[in-house]
Amino acid sequence: MKKGQTFEQAMNRLEEISQALESGDIELEKSLKLYEEGIQLLEFCQTKLNEAEKKVQKLSQKTDGTFTEEPLDDLTTEDDK
Repeated sequence: MKKGQTFEQAMNRLEEISQALESGDIELEKSLKLYEEGIQLLEFCQTKLNEAEKKVQKLSQKTDGTFTEEPLDDLTTEDDK
């Protein structure tokens, strides 16, 4: 995995790895190396998504007109009810 890699670059590389592994046209040893790289990329992407999720918050307006921030975990939608 490259230092300073973006989420989008990692996802693109994951797609390349997935296609290569699905083709079945590569040697076992190379397949294992690609699989290991894919796992590292997956962990990187999951970490980035978790960081982004923590930053996302909902602003709610109180009855007095002020706003409060609510963590994403506290959100419920009409579909959840």
